[in-house]
Amino acid sequence: MSSNALYTDLSGYYDLMCADIDYPAQSAMVQRLDRLFGNGGRRHLDLACGTGPHIRRFVDAGYTCSGLDINMPMLELARLRCPEALFLQGDMAALKADSAYDLITCFLYSLHYNPTRHQLERCVAGVHRALSPQGVFCFNLVDCTRIDNRLFVQHGVAHEGSQFHFRSGWHYPGVGEWQSLRLQIHKTTAGQTETWQDEHAMVAISISAMQTLLEPLFEVQVLEHDYQRIAPWDQQSGNALFVCVKR
Repeated sequence: MSSNALYTDLSGYYDLMCADIDYPAQSAMVQRLDRLFGNGGRRHLDLACGTGPHIRRFVDAGYTCSGLDINMPMLELARLRCPEALFLQGDMAALKADSAYDLITCFLYSLHYNPTRHQLERCVAGVHRALSPQGVFCFNLVDCTRIDNRLFVQHGVAHEGSQFHFRSGWHYPGVGEWQSLRLQIHKTTAGQTETWQDEHAMVAISISAMQTLLEPLFEVQVLEHDYQRIAPWDQQSGNALFVCVKR
């Protein structure tokens, strides 16, 4: 089953898949970083917005929000959650903005959904064009050189008479620009279990290589992946939070 088919079939369960994510803390931290580094504007675009849980919190904080996602069923749910926002279907690698944004975000490592380095470069260039002067691009990244293929995260949740179990983990073969997110979902209802599994193709890049890609276009701050405190990346951890101010 392809990743698009999986998400089309299970878009109604997406929020269950992400039930353990602290959306309030993530949104609050990025808003704080925007106040520290940004230009004071409130025009916000969220790339790979999914069903809009982050956008809901930015709207509530006074931002004028737009969301971009490639998957229409996700966007339909996002419109129900955030009727105040504008949602567009599209590929972030082909980002073309009719107006400038002061803040562009990409949460949940979704920048990796650009499947090749070339498409990642196109996405970064599109974000730079779409930002207003001194606008901020904020996203998180996993360093391919620090991926442990044995590690995974999992959680379970009950919903409408069914028990769901979600498991996901990064996989990197050790060379090249390709990595993947391996996803497995079990749904058990009345003793009967259905299983979906998929492997999402993603771009592999190190934190240092991402810095090199960004620096001609942005002033780059690389921070610890910590939504409770602001601290410089320690050069050791396998993921980081990027704050990039348009040059």
